[in-house]
Amino acid sequence: MKIYKGKKVFVTGHTGFKGSWLIMMLHQFGAHVKGYALAPENSTDLYPTIHGDALCESVIADIRDIGRLRKEILDFEPDFIFHLAAQPLVRYSYSYPVDTFEVNVMGTVNVLEAARPLSGKCSIVIVTTDKVYENPELNQPFREEDKLGGHDPYSSSKACAEIVTESYRRSFFNPKEYQVHQKCVASARAGNVIGGGDFAADRIVPDIIRYLSAGISIPVRNPNSIRPWQHVLDPLSGYLQLGAKIYEDPHACSPSYNFGPDPEDDVSVEALVKIAVSNWGNGRYDMFTEENALHEAKYLMLDNQKAKRELGWKPRMGASEAIRRTIAWYKHDHQNANQRKELMISDIEYFFNE
Repeated sequence: MKIYKGKKVFVTGHTGFKGSWLIMMLHQFGAHVKGYALAPENSTDLYPTIHGDALCESVIADIRDIGRLRKEILDFEPDFIFHLAAQPLVRYSYSYPVDTFEVNVMGTVNVLEAARPLSGKCSIVIVTTDKVYENPELNQPFREEDKLGGHDPYSSSKACAEIVTESYRRSFFNPKEYQVHQKCVASARAGNVIGGGDFAADRIVPDIIRYLSAGISIPVRNPNSIRPWQHVLDPLSGYLQLGAKIYEDPHACSPSYNFGPDPEDDVSVEALVKIAVSNWGNGRYDMFTEENALHEAKYLMLDNQKAKRELGWKPRMGASEAIRRTIAWYKHDHQNANQRKELMISDIEYFFNE
């Protein structure tokens, strides 16, 4: 990722799980990073415990504050923008749909609108999710040209963010007029990302770790559901490759790309739990049926052929390896305090040197 050395990179959502990993990667690559996000919810979250403020210029503000966002982007004059800030939880979105739509839709509008007045060259990657597709449960991987949709407020808000992105791409950042505006924008779709340092509620791996650490049986709902589990470094490397591609050749890229595991690398929820328990060294799990359960797709996989073909990207970790390395990260963190930064750097070096 030599292209990022010395470049100015603006990252929204930098205090979150994926954002923390991204700024660590960019710091390792020699980029000058400015982050824009809400403060971490807890002092034990990943960002504060790796001293994230030493990795970037950090702005604590709301993505819905377009005046502040525009000022910070224009003052920084970035070469790249990676928009990760979001309300990322499906179950939360059922309880707080308005907040979810405000953050995920208008937050995306605000980022793209704030970038419009930039006078220099800038490449913009809008990060959405694997859940942007209308899912008829046909047990087939989704391709980028498949219909957008979304059953729950989170999924539909991210599908809306995709429509917003394409509208700005056509209306204000049209590739045919690149020499005039010098902006290139594309969206990146990935999901079910795992890796050390995620402590959010209602995410399966953090929940598993909480139960294992407490010695309590893991309750497993939807054991047969299939998800595109992938180590956080795989999609993040894809985002960076996409950003580099549209920076170097803005006319060559498509509007959107899937970054997911290979189709044959599908792992059920129960299989993930089994691998986690085995690698933790002890633990147990029980199936349970949730009354009045919220809707969740049974099968969700992405077709990654376009990213392979056009960007030269491919997943470097299979799902089983991703799960094993993730559990090893948490196990080491559980036994040895204050080594999270070193654990992240070790994973990054392993990933790019394997």
